Amino acid sequence: MKKLEREDLFSLEQYAEQRAEFRARVLQHKKNRRVNIGSNLSLYFEDRLTIQYQVQEMLRIEKIFEAAGIEDELAAYNPLIPDGGNLKCTAMLEFGDVDVRRERLAQLVGIEHLVWLQVEGAPKVYAISNEDLDRSNDEKTSAVHFMRFELGSDMITKLRAGAGLAFGTDHAGYPYTSEVPAETREALLKDFD
Repeated sequence: MKKLEREDLFSLEQYAEQRAEFRARVLQHKKNRRVNIGSNLSLYFEDRLTIQYQVQEMLRIEKIFEAAGIEDELAAYNPLIPDGGNLKCTAMLEFGDVDVRRERLAQLVGIEHLVWLQVEGAPKVYAISNEDLDRSNDEKTSAVHFMRFELGSDMITKLRAGAGLAFGTDHAGYPYTSEVPAETREALLKDFD
C-alpha cells in the first residue's frame, strides 16, 4: 500500500469544506476493520484511508499548514499503513471504570506480545508490538498498543481462497479467541493488494 505524501492531503481549507463527507466515508470504511477479542480488547485495523483521516484531523486540530509540520505528521503516521504482506492495527484495552482499568492493566503485563492471528490451516502469527517505543513496564501494560502481523504468501493465498481467520491472546489473564466474520476478512484482504 502506497504511503501518504503531502500531495495526497487536503489543505486545511479544503478539508474544512469536505470534512463531514470525508469523515462519513471513513467511518463507513472502518465498520468492517475492527475485531473484538473478548469484551475488553479491540483491534482497529489501519490502512491508507484511515491514516489519511488521522493525519487530516491532526493537521486540523493543531492548525498545521507548513511543509515541515506536515512532513512530521506523515513520518509519524505512515508506518501504520500496511506494506502488502502484513496487517497493522491499533489495539485498545478498554475498561470503563478507572479503578478496574488500573487493576486489569497491571494484571495484563505482556499481553501485547501474546496477541495472535491465525489463518485456518496455518500456525499462529504473533503480533510485533510497539516498534516506535515501549508502552509497558514490569508493573502495567498500556491501554493502547500498535501492532503488526506479518503473513507469509501461503497464508495470504489461503485467505484469498476463503480460509477462515481468527484472532486471540495466549495471556493467562485474558485467554480469548475471536473468529472473524466474512465481511471483516474481506475488508482486511484488501490490505494485501
